[in-house]
Amino acid sequence: MDCTNQCLSDRVSALAVSATLAMSQKSQELRAQGVDVINLSVGEPDFNTPDHIKQAAVRAIDQNYTFYSPVPGYMSLREAIAAKLLRENGLTYSPQQIVVGNGAKQALCNVILSLINPGDEVLIPVPAWVSYVEMVKLAQGTPVTVHAGIEDNFKITPERLRRAITPRTRMVLICSPSNPTGSVYTRQELQGLVSVLADYPGIMVVADEIYEHINFTGSFTSLASFPEIADRTVIINGVSKAYAMTGWRIGYCAAPLWLAKGVSKLQGQYTSGASSIAQKAAEAAYNGPQECVQEMCRAFQRRRDLVVSLASQIPGLTVNRPDGAFYLFPQVTAYIGRKTPDGQTLQTSADIAMYILRQAHVAVVDGAAFCAPGYIRLSYATSDDNITRAMHRIADALAGLS
Repeated sequence: MDCTNQCLSDRVSALAVSATLAMSQKSQELRAQGVDVINLSVGEPDFNTPDHIKQAAVRAIDQNYTFYSPVPGYMSLREAIAAKLLRENGLTYSPQQIVVGNGAKQALCNVILSLINPGDEVLIPVPAWVSYVEMVKLAQGTPVTVHAGIEDNFKITPERLRRAITPRTRMVLICSPSNPTGSVYTRQELQGLVSVLADYPGIMVVADEIYEHINFTGSFTSLASFPEIADRTVIINGVSKAYAMTGWRIGYCAAPLWLAKGVSKLQGQYTSGASSIAQKAAEAAYNGPQECVQEMCRAFQRRRDLVVSLASQIPGLTVNRPDGAFYLFPQVTAYIGRKTPDGQTLQTSADIAMYILRQAHVAVVDGAAFCAPGYIRLSYATSDDNITRAMHRIADALAGLS
């Protein structure tokens, strides 16, 4: 083998590039050329991290929290997370059941790598975040997608879940509020899914709850609150979205003790503990005042109302009203087959996303990246002015199709 050319492992070669990061990179390249691009592709709050959290990080530096941290995280942070889970969710976890990682992304990947063997099936309701399928592939598992469209408000039913289960099913992964759709399962809807899962004690349940606090319904139900499956449910969460701390890279899993020990063992061999300073900042986030979370949620709800109103006025765009997160996931199939002003035919939602970028100078993400071709994802985690300008640009660009 000649390794001067290509010697990547099969597991890396099989992975897809993150479409959200790729589109963000394209928008940055256009900006560098002087193009006024409005980026609606990135899934992160546009707010600054609250001051009391930043001040905690400064204190951590002054107090010399600059050495290796324990692999599962500082005990004080895990205690703060356990207190949060009890206070906000009514869930009882010991600090030993919590493992802090480098963002919720690593926490989730840790869990998948700790549970999935080659050939194990993982059920993923789709549309789904771009990395779920790739993480399962990395673990040599088999991703099995369970589809729900805009007519279902992007939520699967108990019947669809049951039909997807086979003797090889090892895990089901539920994200609520959802990336990319913003859909939120009600307690009654979750109970329906739990009633199915109760019949299959060999299936682990992973609840990605990273958007928990960006929720416009007035209530949130954790999958771990259902006693039928509590002993085999894993919570994935973190500070990135609720506290505008994406760059701090602190997330966690709360899991059965046996799994938490396995996750800690795995993490100890390839990253060790998360940033000591960021952990102290996260501790302040959980233990400090929560008004900042509520203020950001109110802003996102106002922006949700704005983007839904504007998108609903665009002929051919099919739109629902998301109940959480900061994404709109409109259906764009009405534009497939249409021609651009220069005579090119739009054959896929990827073509539509690229046309919007080139013609409207607005970056969105193709729904195919979320296992849902025929849709695009727009992030409204930006200013009201950017949302308004972006939607007007998109409307003008789509009106120019023939």
